[in-house]
Amino acid sequence: MALSKLWTIAYRDLLRNRRRSFFTALAVALGLALIIFMSGMIAGMLESAIQDNIRLNTGHVQIRAESYEEEKQSLLWRDLLEDADLLLTQVNGMSEVEAATQVLWASGVLSNIEESIGLQVKGIDPSSPIHDPVRQGIVAGEYLAPDDRNGILIGQRLADEMGVTVGQRVSLAAGNANGDAEEAVFTVRGLFATGFPGYDESTAFLPLSRAQTFTGTGDRASAVVILLHEQEDAETVAAALVGPGLATLDWRDLNSVLLTAIETGISFYYLMYGIVILIVAVIIANTLLMAVFERTREIGILSALGMKARHIRLMILVEAATLALAGIAVGILLGSIIVTYLSRTGIPIGESSSQLMGDAMTFGTTMYTSFVPADILTLSAWMLAIVLLVSLYPAWYASRMEPVVALQAL
Repeated sequence: MALSKLWTIAYRDLLRNRRRSFFTALAVALGLALIIFMSGMIAGMLESAIQDNIRLNTGHVQIRAESYEEEKQSLLWRDLLEDADLLLTQVNGMSEVEAATQVLWASGVLSNIEESIGLQVKGIDPSSPIHDPVRQGIVAGEYLAPDDRNGILIGQRLADEMGVTVGQRVSLAAGNANGDAEEAVFTVRGLFATGFPGYDESTAFLPLSRAQTFTGTGDRASAVVILLHEQEDAETVAAALVGPGLATLDWRDLNSVLLTAIETGISFYYLMYGIVILIVAVIIANTLLMAVFERTREIGILSALGMKARHIRLMILVEAATLALAGIAVGILLGSIIVTYLSRTGIPIGESSSQLMGDAMTFGTTMYTSFVPADILTLSAWMLAIVLLVSLYPAWYASRMEPVVALQAL
């Protein structure tokens, strides 16, 4: 029997109970739209978190001393870069590089009369465009000058928590190159708000030269941080900068904890995808079984007229495919509209949620979705495949009916 005739029969059967067919297709559409939204949210979260962390913290590539351990933030001379200026000259001569700068990292405690808070101290070159997010985030006071000997830059949220403002003095304690404690008094030059609460509460900036003097590290640096024009060039640039006593890390290495955490979360979402798809598939299977029971006599007549069992199975599968494809088309449209809209407006997650995630990674107070056509097509294909798979039972059940028994059914 021609497929066109089977589709005609299947189409007419679906129209017999328009309401049931409509709501079944609607279930497919809503289920697919939901998992497209979830997929877009995960893709957007992954992309935003990585790009924000690259922009604020890691850069695309870093050069460090081979013995440097980020967790310890060592200031011992053997763990710092000795020729950071020469490395910068080499890096800036590469066509792939957009900007590069040297930084000095240290763990410190910022305190005033009422409060003491642990944070990360960053010695930076204020003129480097790598630090533009902080420069553009100044909300009070002024940005640091390279030759400022007494100024410090802290986050607005940190200042509010400590009860300090621009012009006031704070005490900063940190280790030095000998492993001893150093303490000095600095004046708050400015307050910044990058939009990432966890970052703003845990970071303070000093001019690089002042940080080096304060910690006794001479002209050494913790790392050279590099931003590239194209993220895909990171591995190539990192390989080209390998040298004796140096460790070069690309953005994947630098964000390994973040990538692992999100991949773990994605596994949970895959489970959610499967549950949603199976629920939709069961709804369609139930619809088809009800249709088979209602058409017992009709199926018996078709069998008596010579329709083979495989044609009956195919007819039921065509009905399932028709419902699934109609729902998938609407689901793709609906899901794409939602994801596209939220990729522009974002989903507010609040400062408290951002802070919880910001302790380990850079997250803002708004989460944006990302439109990924390949993921939408993959999820749609899985939806169709699983719907057809669970529809095999109703199709098998219908094809196993004996014509005589079916014709005697009420």
